[in-house]
Amino acid sequence: MSHIQIESVRRDFGVNGSVVSALDNVTLEIKDMEFVAIVGPSGCGKTTLLRLVAGLDFPTGGRVRVGGTEVQGPGPDRAVVFQQFALFPWKTVAQNIAFGLSCKGATREKQNQEVRKFVSMMNLDGHENSYPHQLSGGMQQRVAIARSYVLAPDVLLMDEPFGALDAQTRTVMQEELKGICRAHPRTVLFITHAVDEAVYLADRVVVMSRRPGRIYEIVDVAQLRDRENWSKYERIEDVMDQPSFVQVRTHIWRLLRDKVNLTVE
Repeated sequence: MSHIQIESVRRDFGVNGSVVSALDNVTLEIKDMEFVAIVGPSGCGKTTLLRLVAGLDFPTGGRVRVGGTEVQGPGPDRAVVFQQFALFPWKTVAQNIAFGLSCKGATREKQNQEVRKFVSMMNLDGHENSYPHQLSGGMQQRVAIARSYVLAPDVLLMDEPFGALDAQTRTVMQEELKGICRAHPRTVLFITHAVDEAVYLADRVVVMSRRPGRIYEIVDVAQLRDRENWSKYERIEDVMDQPSFVQVRTHIWRLLRDKVNLTVE
């Protein structure tokens, strides 16, 4: 069953008295509990597409549906994790994670129970009373992910969530997100510029063209991953060394370099 349906979507913006098309005729269906990553050149409308699903923006044409209902605005069924961690600097780790629950009227006991659960899940034990400025970038992003997950959204929307992290921390976070999604599945739409990251995390990788953003090709990674049994490798570097991984990564890179980047319409 398709959980997210993007149907013939167009998004135009007015810029200096003229119209600029960010997206044109984008159609995509994302199945329930599927992890889909979107890659493409800067300015191709990746973030715009995510904002349309989140209900933070609206299409000029076409429509977006989540769970069979047309998106009219933000909702508790969708949570967004941004590149910038967007934590409340005056709140502790525990208070940041519990914020959404408190807004929904959850009891203090329920908040404490859920905070303990997600602090443990995100390897934040011992930092419950720390403030964001006392945490590393990776730890701050763990808090941001926990704050989204604690609300039990049906859909997790992630806009380059690891883009501000150093290379080592980013690798660790990729492995942790993979484990979290395996243990607590969600429908995920993930925006990234990193092809390796997309192939490692996603069931399918959507390659978008230059502006106006259109879907150029959709690469089915799950079929290859299952056939080659990538799950037997615990570390990301072991997966990336596999010939099948290299093959699909190279294919996407060639699309971006030789096809997408040369397409001007």
